[in-house]
Amino acid sequence: MPIFLFIFFLLMVGYAILINFYHRSWNRLQSFKLPPDTKPSTFISVIVAARNEEKNLPALLDSLNNQRYPQSLYEVIIVNDHSTDNTWSILQQAAYPELRLRPLNLSAYINKDETSRSFKKKAIETGIQQSNGSLIVTTDADCRFGEHWLESIAAFYESTQAKFIAAPVKIIARPTLLGIFQSLDFITLQGITGASVSQRFHSMCNGANLAYEKKAFEEVNGFEGIDNIPSGDDMLLMHKIYKKYPEQVFYLKAKEAIVSTDPASSWKAFFHQRIRWASKADSYDDKRIFWTLLLVYLINVCFLVAAVAAFWHNIWLFFCLILLLAKVLIEFPFVHSAAIFFDQGSLMKYFPFLQPIHILYTIIAGWLGKFGKYEWKGRVIRKQA
Repeated sequence: MPIFLFIFFLLMVGYAILINFYHRSWNRLQSFKLPPDTKPSTFISVIVAARNEEKNLPALLDSLNNQRYPQSLYEVIIVNDHSTDNTWSILQQAAYPELRLRPLNLSAYINKDETSRSFKKKAIETGIQQSNGSLIVTTDADCRFGEHWLESIAAFYESTQAKFIAAPVKIIARPTLLGIFQSLDFITLQGITGASVSQRFHSMCNGANLAYEKKAFEEVNGFEGIDNIPSGDDMLLMHKIYKKYPEQVFYLKAKEAIVSTDPASSWKAFFHQRIRWASKADSYDDKRIFWTLLLVYLINVCFLVAAVAAFWHNIWLFFCLILLLAKVLIEFPFVHSAAIFFDQGSLMKYFPFLQPIHILYTIIAGWLGKFGKYEWKGRVIRKQA
């Protein structure tokens, strides 16, 4: 027992240092303000890979059509990824006269018998190949944006000459246990993203809100080398561009740039999503994030071990509760800072009580991401040996 507690204590000290670093880095990251009377000049290609999104397309298209960015300076390319619902029909019939909407059918650009572990990457790559923009912006079909979304991305790009921009994403909070849990978990991930990217600590982003130069994408040969990995059209690509342009990768901390998306509809869907994200962990060329993830995973495993041991010796329950309180105190200020930015500070009252669920979810998703399988958009993906 003393050896285990000593190891647990050392891990918690390391974790406290890590979270404090994230907290300070997030607070030092200046919010970007849209300059008054901007005159944008960047032509943007918005690329969306869509599979079975008939329910989400109307809101997506409305959000894209309502952008304040000059409509002569952006196009929207939505690539239908073998949908089995009415996605393709809706795209073909969409009536937005002023919106440069270009629907593409992925099946027309690949061999008939071609199989892939990541059709999403192929869809994005196809959209980029057919695009006219110098700046690529990617998002998901279940997302919505404020009217200044593209305007803020373009202004930030033109002021920094960034090669890659990770931008903020938030989950719309639903008044359910699952909805609140997802929102808080996502707030934490976004805070870590902003902190780590701004300090060049490790690569992290979310494919629902990214921007990168088309030229930079081509210079790193796009998804070549990571095209056999089901996930990773965001973080793995980000690191490829980071290796070539380490000083030109940024996080855009701007409320106008926030992309909103709905939470997963069920615990099963949530776990499949997070297992899909975790499945790429051992594919990271950026080993800095690997060691960070390993530290977090080991701490959560230690909590589980202590909780199980408590069934035999009550002293373990005491140690587990004390360390759980320490974990909450370590994380709360950082997550609260990020929650304020996303206007979701009211959710923090639930934060301490959701810790046990978060610990179990981290252990399960991490394990199955390495050794299990998951379902995404009707496709079952298994880890390769």
